[in-house]
Amino acid sequence: MTREEKSIAIEDLTAQLADVNVVYLADISGLDADTTSNLRRACFKAGIKLEVVKNTLLEKAMEASDNDFGDLSSVLKGNTSMFIADTANGPAKIIKEFRKKGEKPIFKGAYINQEIYIGDNLLDSLVAIKSKEEVIAEIIGLLQSPAQRVIAALQNQPNKEEGAE
Repeated sequence: MTREEKSIAIEDLTAQLADVNVVYLADISGLDADTTSNLRRACFKAGIKLEVVKNTLLEKAMEASDNDFGDLSSVLKGNTSMFIADTANGPAKIIKEFRKKGEKPIFKGAYINQEIYIGDNLLDSLVAIKSKEEVIAEIIGLLQSPAQRVIAALQNQPNKEEGAE
């Protein structure tokens, strides 16, 4: 890779990182072609972009980014794949699902809404993070519940005219 190609790759990665709030890093090396294809397909269906990246180029892109990736660059060793998503727990769910059949992908770290998560031991916690849409749906459900109870109670009240007959 020439210097010019590296600089273009860094610019592309920096541009990708500028527009996202959710970035996961994982090691998917050693997966066979069929499993890798299934992983890519699952990511595509979930609206997650999966890309294998060079550690040094990603590290330079993180440094050039306006986002503060903190210590996330410390996990850039060995093979690294980057999952870019809109939902905070999307990549974690996919990684966990694939781990039911094998050891990989191994979660390295994540940048989620300006927070840094490092270490495979955090995967279960990241799966439990609720997306913005899930939180809004929960709040709407909680707000509707009392009103629905009042309406149901009013509808179940006996009508005075019916009792007079």
